[in-house]
Amino acid sequence: HSTKEFTEYSPDEDAVYDEEYTIDLSELKPTVAFPHLPENTKTIDNVGDVKIDQVVIGSCTNGRIEDMRIAAKILEGREVKKGVRCIIFPATQAVYLQCIEEGLASIFIKAGCAVSTPTCGPCLGGHMGILAKGERAIATTNRNFVGRMGDPESEVYLASPAVAAASAVTGKISGPEELGL
Repeated sequence: HSTKEFTEYSPDEDAVYDEEYTIDLSELKPTVAFPHLPENTKTIDNVGDVKIDQVVIGSCTNGRIEDMRIAAKILEGREVKKGVRCIIFPATQAVYLQCIEEGLASIFIKAGCAVSTPTCGPCLGGHMGILAKGERAIATTNRNFVGRMGDPESEVYLASPAVAAASAVTGKISGPEELGL
């Protein structure tokens, strides 16, 4: 929700429409973008068995406090699967501080995640979490082009914080439903 003032626009009472669409949001399934384009998507039930080496939760794209809370809810009382690296980095210093104050950072660390200050490192293979040849990552970042997070023969899958957190626990691309959530 916005903290800024905004104007809400509503249709005129006598408005006429060419078509009307009703979308039941409860029927929507999480979507994962497969390599190497953000629009190369599949719903979670069509992903298959995709083992991952790394999870990146955060960035300027999905590093809001709401995203951190979702990831923490899934990771609380669970552990990152052995052999999987999980990096958490909030979008801003303010969100980072809020994660500390709300106890989210503690949840992440207890689950086995590496928690970083806000940075532009993992998204673009600059530092932290650089992928080696053949490695796969699921990330809440915004791009998954060839070589985006490291070696040109690595793969980056894009997903929501909920899917990324669940995947950290299972070691493969998974929805929260696989954890009973």
